[in-house]
Amino acid sequence: MRLKLPFDSTKPVVGEATIEIDKPLCDVFAYVGEQFFNNYPKWAVEVVKFEPLDGNKVFVGAKAKQVRVDNDAEIESTFAITDFSPFDKLILKGLDQPYKHSYILNANEQRKPTRLTFRFELLELDIFMRPFEKLIRYAIEDGAENTVENIKKLIAVE
Repeated sequence: MRLKLPFDSTKPVVGEATIEIDKPLCDVFAYVGEQFFNNYPKWAVEVVKFEPLDGNKVFVGAKAKQVRVDNDAEIESTFAITDFSPFDKLILKGLDQPYKHSYILNANEQRKPTRLTFRFELLELDIFMRPFEKLIRYAIEDGAENTVENIKKLIAVE
């Protein structure tokens, strides 16, 4: 007999935030995409250890290892770049943890501002955590907002 759950246990928990950055698309993509391995630890302030495993060049298949502090716990994971389209997007996916980060860029016809969208997807959620899905989604959305704000501030300074 199959147990019918009141929720979809395989549905990802997603948070997304978008911000406009008063820089040309090529500058924003250079910072977020081309220089990802150098700059990611600057905007992801919860990352306490970060190591690119294939050098600092960004390409599909490039991997990195990170340690993040989340609620006073250190969480280690390895991720790989799964999509890298210049001036358009950078997507990475956890190899040993079920998450996905997407950085999507676009600009209007005048070239400024550049619109940056960051999307975080928690691809699986343990069944015992499903009752807390709304709280988890809120935390993910808050983290996404912080990510785009941090990127915008860093690009303005550099």
